[in-house]
Amino acid sequence: MSQAQKIPLIYVRGFAGGQSGIDSAVADPFLGFNTGSTHIRIGPDDKPSFYQFESPLLRLMVDEGYQLLVQGSQETYLDTHEEIPAASIWIHRFYDPSASTWGGTPKEFRVEDAAQDLLALIDELRAKAHVERVHLVAHSMGGLICRCLIQKILPERGVDPASRVAKLFTYGTPHGGITFDFGFGMLERLRDAVGINGAEIFGRERMYQYLTPGATAADEPPEDWDPRAMPADGEPFAFPRRRIFCLVGTNPGDYDVAHGLSSAVVGPRSDGLVQIDNAYVPGAFSAYVHRSHSGHYGVVNSEEGYQNLRRFLFGGLKVESALVRFRLPDEKNTAWQAEVGLSIRGLQIVMHERTGDQWCPIQLDGDSRAEPDGDGAVPLVSTFLCENLASPNGAGALRYALHLRILSLRERDNGFLDFRDHIERAADFDDILIVDVGSDAGVPALRATWNSEVAGPISDYKPAGLNLADEDPEGGRWVSHIPLPDSTRTILGDDARVRLAVTGWS
Repeated sequence: MSQAQKIPLIYVRGFAGGQSGIDSAVADPFLGFNTGSTHIRIGPDDKPSFYQFESPLLRLMVDEGYQLLVQGSQETYLDTHEEIPAASIWIHRFYDPSASTWGGTPKEFRVEDAAQDLLALIDELRAKAHVERVHLVAHSMGGLICRCLIQKILPERGVDPASRVAKLFTYGTPHGGITFDFGFGMLERLRDAVGINGAEIFGRERMYQYLTPGATAADEPPEDWDPRAMPADGEPFAFPRRRIFCLVGTNPGDYDVAHGLSSAVVGPRSDGLVQIDNAYVPGAFSAYVHRSHSGHYGVVNSEEGYQNLRRFLFGGLKVESALVRFRLPDEKNTAWQAEVGLSIRGLQIVMHERTGDQWCPIQLDGDSRAEPDGDGAVPLVSTFLCENLASPNGAGALRYALHLRILSLRERDNGFLDFRDHIERAADFDDILIVDVGSDAGVPALRATWNSEVAGPISDYKPAGLNLADEDPEGGRWVSHIPLPDSTRTILGDDARVRLAVTGWS
């Protein structure tokens, strides 16, 4: 496995609201990227336990050797230095011109202006660090500023965005805008017409204008326009969506603790401000974590967020898992769902979690073998592994556990759920796939087994036997299919498999 090149990283913060919010934001030297937390929801009694997370800024400095170069003023530092180290962190202070605390008349904030200024910062860092590209890390609205740069500003200049940006990681970004669970669209129309505190930037019309090359303030989006969608690979000036990672929060309640009853308006399928379905770019990598949009339980100041960020930016291997070749029972009025969780050895948090309790299970449908490729893959989770984080107790192997549950929901003919034979939260299948990832002469070497086949604690399990065979004859990609336990045959059929695909990532 190769380690990714260290290049400058730029943090782009989220929406501050009105003038007082902007003034408060610019008083923070690192705009929140330095904020950690001392709470994590792992208490055995359902109460928060103490857990000290230092912040992504400090952790990148300690774990990855990044430097923070300010010395009184980030801008002055850049003006007085012809060269800077590539492994450096920078803050895009786009709100400074709109603050009233510096004296003078504050400038009206516009996403396009913030994106233009971001490009200027990128080009200066590229020149002085002697690198081609930078990483962008953004929270909330900051991700829309980054997309404005990638989708509008650079294409309008005839510049390939991939020549400036290496990877984009977004925390809780409203890629699909911010919508409400009731009001039949009237609340959104009122917000966009009145523009309270500039919140119209989260409406479809304004998003279309700053995400579409050539669009003006008078243009309206086509009826079928999806603000989440980015140009597909192969289209002119398309940024590869597989170079984007979207962290999706699924805990609305903790956002309300600090921000009132936001989730009552946005709805329960959200992080308290951004709905789950609006928080990702189709075709990009994503992870779901039980964190809120911001605050003490927020996505940015969380271990879950940092571990996904670090592995995406600097991991050496990409491991993708999918449920394939399954055939669901042909039962009338029965819906099937999968729940997944991903845990990595050595971390006391869950890296990725999609469950019904958190409003985001994976919906299963029909006979996947009927799909054109014969597999009908349902993606479960993609993760990135860092070789330098391998456990010394695992003989150099990287171990992760994929928790897979299959559940059925039955309906009556009138559309209501049928609870006559229902047992709440009892899964039809529930097991954990233990995967050990190593290297054999530079080639991925994987072993996998189901927890139901392991005697004793998982922590004591030592993989034995042969490595999984690589079923992909072409180089550069390692693929294997792991049969599900026999107990699933009446549920998923005889051919159901979990497909693991491993490729280099740097």
